[in-house]
Amino acid sequence: MYLGENTWPSVKDHIGKVIVVPLGSMEQHGHHLPLLTDTLIGTEIARQAELELGDEAVFLPILWVGASDHHRAYPGTVSISNEIYVKVLIDMLESLIGSGFRKIFLLNAHGGNITPGRMAMYDVNIRHRDKPKLLIAFSSWFTIAADQVAALDNVEQNMVTHACELETSMIMNIRPELVKLELAAGSNIPFESAFYCPDSSRSSRVDVPRTFDQVTITGALGHPEISTPEKGVSLFDTAVTEVVSFVREFADWPEIQPH
Repeated sequence: MYLGENTWPSVKDHIGKVIVVPLGSMEQHGHHLPLLTDTLIGTEIARQAELELGDEAVFLPILWVGASDHHRAYPGTVSISNEIYVKVLIDMLESLIGSGFRKIFLLNAHGGNITPGRMAMYDVNIRHRDKPKLLIAFSSWFTIAADQVAALDNVEQNMVTHACELETSMIMNIRPELVKLELAAGSNIPFESAFYCPDSSRSSRVDVPRTFDQVTITGALGHPEISTPEKGVSLFDTAVTEVVSFVREFADWPEIQPH
């Protein structure tokens, strides 16, 4: 169910449900993928989840612009600064809370939205700590389905980076006409460290801020040249399954009481 397809008097009939707020971005994705890659992926995951959940949950349209200042060296990127993005999300959350919603799920599709997204929901939770029934959850599709993506046997890469095998395969599945696979080339940086991986091909144990032009010439990471539409199907199925599972569990969460 989509909130925007309801009239305002009918909203009261749905405030007891989980409301899903998809978050995307418009930024460079290498020489081979469209600027709206994250938004296209997030929109499709939300679309498939909504089809499966039906009246069990309420969905907002995806917020297509995100916090992408680290991509601004590449033309076409449209970004909201972290500070403003936090305020945008806070205002959206406050609007939903004011309407009566008490279980809100921020479903993210862009890595740059993670830090401001968390800041926004923490700020709102503190403002409303007198509302014990209010629960705000945040997760990226590539986090909520991380273990399941890593277990897929038809992909080489075990975690999402940027304009990589995984994202490229997903766009090849839903919008193949937008993919220029012959131009696909990603950065793979030889860097020996037990703590940090600059090209995100494995997890890091320390945070080191770098803009994308500091780690990749093309704007892409990994090996997008090995992408296929079939891999994209597996990735969407995996992500949607985990999103739907969480929304259904979240809907049944009781009020969390201190002990």
